[in-house]
Amino acid sequence: MHFADFVAGSVGGAVGVVVGYPIDTVKVRIQTQRRFTGVWHCFRSTWKTEGVYGFFKGVSVPVTTVSITSSVVFGTYRNCLQCLLQLHSGSPEATPTKLDVFLSGLAGGVTQVLVMSPADTVKVRLQCQMEPRQSATTRTLPRYRGPIHCMLTIAREEGVLSLYRGAPALCLRDGPSFATYFLTYNTLCEWLTPVGQKRPEWPVVMLAGGLAGVGGWTVGTPMDVIKARLQVDGMGKRKYLGFLHCITESVRQEGPGVFFKGLGLNCMRAFPVNMVVFVTYELLLGFLRTPP
Repeated sequence: MHFADFVAGSVGGAVGVVVGYPIDTVKVRIQTQRRFTGVWHCFRSTWKTEGVYGFFKGVSVPVTTVSITSSVVFGTYRNCLQCLLQLHSGSPEATPTKLDVFLSGLAGGVTQVLVMSPADTVKVRLQCQMEPRQSATTRTLPRYRGPIHCMLTIAREEGVLSLYRGAPALCLRDGPSFATYFLTYNTLCEWLTPVGQKRPEWPVVMLAGGLAGVGGWTVGTPMDVIKARLQVDGMGKRKYLGFLHCITESVRQEGPGVFFKGLGLNCMRAFPVNMVVFVTYELLLGFLRTPP
């Protein structure tokens, strides 16, 4: 069991969340609220009504939970990879095939949904709750007063299982997305690292990590849209009867282009976030695996 990957993945994920959270908030609002005509309109509206705070709504949830889920993803990926290598090569130190990397990434992405789904639902609800800045004339309390209050309110009003609303879409997003993510990173590092050199140089890690994030989100964005809509459904009158109904209704009302809402923002956020994630991950992994 490789425990270093769990620790390095945890820290890398938490750092990545802070870097990319403002863009994520704008992306979620565009995907779920039709009143925004574009990125700039959403940005200006958020800034005008809520200030800087509006871009970081719910950030405490993912900083805490993404460190856990990222730990699960990287740890599951590494240990799955070692098991596959042991099975077909007889040695966990053998060079993995592209299929080994793909399947291990798929396993990591699906596994972390069990941990991530409730926290992700809370995050999305808080991001989509737009109340004006507090002043002497505006004292109305928001529906959700924080992450814990939001989670308890959802469980009380909609049932505990509502915290897992969007979980099927989350699985379909994160399985293929993380498979692509690790495959892209592994392939680029392999291509750009000179023969005989065991570890890639830091510029290679940064480039490969950034492009891995872009590749993963390109694959994952269609299901990210459906996932976000299902999670927000319930803040008002229920619009969707379930996963398939959400897909058909979204396409009927907005056309196939609805699946790519937020793709540009996802890719814009993915490069710096995952560059930081992999640099942190590789740095800590090297430190934790260095013999005393």
